[in-house]
Amino acid sequence: MDFYAIEDRDAIRSSWNIFPPSRLEAARLGFPISCLYSPLKRKTFQCPYEPILCKACRSVLNPYCSIDFRSKIWVCPLCLQRNQFPPHYSEINEVKLPAELIPDYSTVEYVLPRAPTAHPIFLYVIDTCLLEEAEMSALKDSILMSLSLLPENSLVGLITYGANVQVHELAFESCPKSFVFRGNKETTAQQLQTLLGLQNRPGAQYTAPAPIGPGQPQVRPARNRFLLPLSECEFTIETILEELQCDPQKVKTDQRPLRCTGAAVSLAVSLLESTYPNTGARIMLFTGGPTTEGPGLVVSASRTEQMRAHFDIQKDEAKHYTSACKYFEGLGTRAAQNGHAIDIFACSLNQVGLAEMRELLKKTGGQVVMADSFATPVFKESFKMIFTRDEKGDLSMCFNGTLDVIMSKELKVCGAIGHLSSLSKKGPAVSETEIGIGETTSWKAPSLDSNSSYAFYFDVVNQHSNPIPAGQRAIIQFLTQFQNCKGQRIVRVTTVAHAWADMSQGNTQPNLSFDQEAAAVLMARWVVFRAESEEYSNSLNWLDKTLIRLMQRFAEYQKDNPASFRLPPNISLFPQFMYYLRRSHVVQIFNNSPDETTYKRYLLMKENTANSMIMIQPALEAFNLTTIADAANPSRPALLSATSIQHDAILLLDTFFEVVVHHGKQIADWRNQGYHNQPEFEHLKRLLEAPKEYSQGILKGRFPQPRYIECDQHSSQARFLLALVDPDVTHQQGLYGPPGGAQAVITEDVSLSVFMDFLKEVDCARLSLQLICFKMNKFSFPFWHSTPNCLPFVICFDLLSSLISYLSALNNKPCLLYTSPSPRD
Repeated sequence: MDFYAIEDRDAIRSSWNIFPPSRLEAARLGFPISCLYSPLKRKTFQCPYEPILCKACRSVLNPYCSIDFRSKIWVCPLCLQRNQFPPHYSEINEVKLPAELIPDYSTVEYVLPRAPTAHPIFLYVIDTCLLEEAEMSALKDSILMSLSLLPENSLVGLITYGANVQVHELAFESCPKSFVFRGNKETTAQQLQTLLGLQNRPGAQYTAPAPIGPGQPQVRPARNRFLLPLSECEFTIETILEELQCDPQKVKTDQRPLRCTGAAVSLAVSLLESTYPNTGARIMLFTGGPTTEGPGLVVSASRTEQMRAHFDIQKDEAKHYTSACKYFEGLGTRAAQNGHAIDIFACSLNQVGLAEMRELLKKTGGQVVMADSFATPVFKESFKMIFTRDEKGDLSMCFNGTLDVIMSKELKVCGAIGHLSSLSKKGPAVSETEIGIGETTSWKAPSLDSNSSYAFYFDVVNQHSNPIPAGQRAIIQFLTQFQNCKGQRIVRVTTVAHAWADMSQGNTQPNLSFDQEAAAVLMARWVVFRAESEEYSNSLNWLDKTLIRLMQRFAEYQKDNPASFRLPPNISLFPQFMYYLRRSHVVQIFNNSPDETTYKRYLLMKENTANSMIMIQPALEAFNLTTIADAANPSRPALLSATSIQHDAILLLDTFFEVVVHHGKQIADWRNQGYHNQPEFEHLKRLLEAPKEYSQGILKGRFPQPRYIECDQHSSQARFLLALVDPDVTHQQGLYGPPGGAQAVITEDVSLSVFMDFLKEVDCARLSLQLICFKMNKFSFPFWHSTPNCLPFVICFDLLSSLISYLSALNNKPCLLYTSPSPRD
């Protein structure tokens, strides 16, 4: 089964492409029916008319409908309702079909013939508490650059903040003015309307001011004073930005600058909520530090209080964390309800409170970029890529979207995981089992782009005693409605059909239909979603149990004989993906700040299958003097293993967040001695340049732009590579590794081979208590204590009480188990 062809046609990757026919068989699979859907991944055929809806289930006419051309009736494949074609379909026949009935057009778009809504709105919210003028200058240059990339008819607004918040009025070029609000208190939407004079009816279209007479000023509606078309206010904004300076407050050395980010975001949300509700808009927040003043406080202004870390949050010792999260969650909910997205550009060497503000992003689907400085290429290039245009010259971003899912009666939706918010649309198609954002069949997505991807989980409700007729298929239809940059409303309809498995043939059909890459990404989203709402160890424990259950279902083995363990080809790599997932930065919190963890998990929840797989299992390319002989393909894929680290090779590691070019010791020595500058060593020069050219292709095509790192073997920054490779060569085999040049990794983490060996033994023994006790006695206890990433540790920990009782009975005396803090805990 060609999963990539299905993704190319409909932008969908499913865990199972042939569905089990009953609830019982679905429960036996060990992994839910689920899919990843990227609504805007590819362009498709556009129909300039309204879609034809089923009068019962409100699904859209699609290629899987049964058509009676004589009576002009179509039968909905989801609810079997008979529907009459409208009059303008009277000339259709077997040869002359509309696009939505052609099998190749299972995904189509409808451009609704309605008057365009307001053009997209961009509200800039700028932090002025930057410590250096160079930072402010770099930020202003990037914002001025973005103004040149916006459509002239887009509406633009400006808010700046430091200790106080300034809402800038853009209506008068000769005398720009601003309204100043206190940063230590929240201003409600009603108060903002009163203070700014926004009492007129909101949501109406922008109207240009009409001249009253010669020499008399123009009169504008109140809302137009703060949000104007770029063509009318570009000079005013440029003047304000050029004169913008760092906040003049005097900051003591033992104090942090007063920064009221919470109050500024609240005013931005209220301004759009009062003027353009339910209209496509973006709040673009630029911040250079944590909130130290007013609502949403992350840390106090005194530097004696340290920024919270993961262990502070786990021990409930971060005193501002809960209240700040609750505050920003409320703002995110308000923005999402009105279709407004919030983007966050956090540039600082310290944390800025992204963990507390994550609900602003998750509920609205906004963009996020985290960098060390506004002057770095990571920010500047990433910010520029947001305004990329398509082949028609339009911005590729879309606004104010909704996603609906309609399915056959044998299926129910458990929920969705992604940057969505629930619209609480309940009905008979909602499953009792909730996964992710559940209890609804409709979700709000205020911001969408070509990389936006959403995971949907389903439940089979058909009973085992009710066999499905032969030839019948499971139909799932996704309806995505959004506003493009021209203000038009677009409805994209994707309809997919899946066959029901014939379980009389055993697991053959499900095995062949299992997409292990899609399943790995779906599992990663699920475990990350659980990790944010429960104990970290519990989510890892659940991940291990799910893996064991899936392997026991589909592996072929003889009981208590691990050597007989075999996996079908379509599932053979799934345990390897889970091994690297458990060690990845999206799951592990060790050596990461809460902001970094939030940033990486947010991108995992957004990206498509290919990009998410790079986050789970980074890609490693090897360059050496042999591979560069092929100019068209100067590199070769390498195992993500310590054995790939050789003295005479250059490795390129792509983690999605970083691109690391690692020079072997011998290559680095040659470079340091300048051999590549000599004509007779032209091949060495090509070897050094090839990884840089390869990495440039990655940097230019990815958003956000990864951090680029060059390092040498045994240098400090080589840790970026050593932390992620499979430690199958460790210091126990010698400090410099075994003969052959492979580098040893100084770690106590288990290797992939040990992980797989224990997985085979556990599966073949079906979690035999005696076997696990044997495994615990086989290794020393310090090994278990120092490797919390080890699968055996998690399984054994889950059976701790039983083990203690069992060992006590064996020894005829109490068994005490001492656990010491782990260096990776």
